[in-house]
Amino acid sequence: MSNPAILYQLPLTGEQQGDAIGSHHDGMHFFPMEGTDPYEGSSTDGLLVMNHEYVEPRYMHIAAIGQELSRSAFPTYVDGETVRRVADEVLTEMNGHGVSIVRVQQQVNGDWAVVADSRNRRVTALTPMEIRGPVRGTDFVKTKYSPDGTMTRGTINNCAHGVTPWNTYLTCEENWAGYFRNRDNSGDDQPREHQRYGVRAGVSRYGWDLADVDPESNQEAYARFNAAPVGASATEDYRNEPNTFGWVVEIDPFSPESTPVKRTYLGRFAHEGVVFQPPVEGQPIVLYSGDDARNEYIYKFVSAQPYFRATAGGHLLDSGTLYVAKFNDDGTGEWLPLAWGQGLLQPQPINQGEESDCTCFQSQADVLVNTRLAADRVGATTMDRPEWGAVDPNTRRVYFTLTNNTARTEDQVDAANPRPNNRWGQIIRWQEAGNDPAGTAFEWDIFILAGPMDDSEFNGQPLDEDQIFNSPDGLWIDFDSRIWIQTDISESVMNVGDWAQFGNNQMLACDPFNKELRRFLTGPLGQEITGVITTPDQQTMFINVQHPGATISPADFGSGAIAGKGNWPLGGSNYARSATVVITKDEGGVIGS
Repeated sequence: MSNPAILYQLPLTGEQQGDAIGSHHDGMHFFPMEGTDPYEGSSTDGLLVMNHEYVEPRYMHIAAIGQELSRSAFPTYVDGETVRRVADEVLTEMNGHGVSIVRVQQQVNGDWAVVADSRNRRVTALTPMEIRGPVRGTDFVKTKYSPDGTMTRGTINNCAHGVTPWNTYLTCEENWAGYFRNRDNSGDDQPREHQRYGVRAGVSRYGWDLADVDPESNQEAYARFNAAPVGASATEDYRNEPNTFGWVVEIDPFSPESTPVKRTYLGRFAHEGVVFQPPVEGQPIVLYSGDDARNEYIYKFVSAQPYFRATAGGHLLDSGTLYVAKFNDDGTGEWLPLAWGQGLLQPQPINQGEESDCTCFQSQADVLVNTRLAADRVGATTMDRPEWGAVDPNTRRVYFTLTNNTARTEDQVDAANPRPNNRWGQIIRWQEAGNDPAGTAFEWDIFILAGPMDDSEFNGQPLDEDQIFNSPDGLWIDFDSRIWIQTDISESVMNVGDWAQFGNNQMLACDPFNKELRRFLTGPLGQEITGVITTPDQQTMFINVQHPGATISPADFGSGAIAGKGNWPLGGSNYARSATVVITKDEGGVIGS
């Protein structure tokens, strides 16, 4: 074989990938095997549930061998004048997305292993899913697959996650818009629910709609990624298919026969993750989510119904109020309701002469499908790419990473986003007024201003050479209030120019009370450190290493020059693979203590 890079493992077929761990591991949670509480129970036996954000086709297909492919490129061929993709390659990529649910146990020698269990399964880009909440059954989500607008297929670009108090898993659809295309023109006539989210003309991210599927087979599972209106109505094509993505999906890991549910009251945007306030009997459920894009927003959902442990379930996420955050320059903030019929969210212009620039809404479903437009309309604060959030279980204080925003200009700077051309990012935090999570006021500050020593700040001092980091992304707070911070320097700038001083992506640990910040680990070449959780006793930590080898150039990939350029974890000339790392202390004890 001319390229020895894949000698250790043949690529998987589409069917095989559907039975294997997915690609590009991201957010995850360890559910103790008792199945009664997401944070209490066994620390040696449980279900590890993890997201798979995206794929690198060049590492997945025999057809890629010898081609000079970038990390986002995929193999194609020309049939007459038509560009096509091999259907089984597309199936492999679809099955590389989604969520993996696997039972893991600690062995006698201390190692962890996946064990056989009827609950082990995959949720992929093809899995049937139910639509719940105000958008269910509306014209926004009626398709040829589901003419009544109650079902859809699959979940994609699953980044961070959430864990409900009733022991289910929430997977979040982040950069889903690029998977679709609509028409072949530039897009002024694209519907607003596509245009505001970035559904483009031309070829989609992976060209899944180009699959050379036999018309007698499941052709529409692939064709649906072309959202152009080709039928007489929405129930005869997939013009509404993008509207069935951008949601938070609830999965019951302990019930393999259950159908995942898209919870539409949590809003439609590039969800990075979902974090809950600790639940209180008789009080509403409160959760937060960030929209991971430049100049987008941070949201809060407060359930209409109170939480009671004995009866709690996903129905609590189907009614309530979705809010968006406004950060005032004086350190105060307010939650602006995205409630149809209130304030500026009206079915027609409020002021005479406003028609030309008015964004109007016809229903609560309209507000939720077009969440970004609704947030624009009410005047929320645009943020520097809100990514993961975390809630301190002891103080109820909320932390959010703002990864970076090189699109912010001088005249767009505000106190919460204080730097133009923000290359480094920051971590913001707030406390709800009166420590009431369901309230509409809060006080905030910047916890860490990330960056190099001459442009950073923590506890009133610049970061030192052992602390500097940039592009904070993953975030988790453990039972003892330690804050775990993970970084995501883009592959396009990693170890280059001004970014070289930071090295590879890393994870840090922070004590917010003693004001200590230390680098905990640094990952291999080309990767992002993401996903972090411990067992209930905090003596075993799981983290994910995503897309190692992503910085390999097209030329090196094509020639097979992999060694030394991103070949973790197997080394040599093997292709890199995303993987989960298990961390324990040599003498035992709580991780980070």
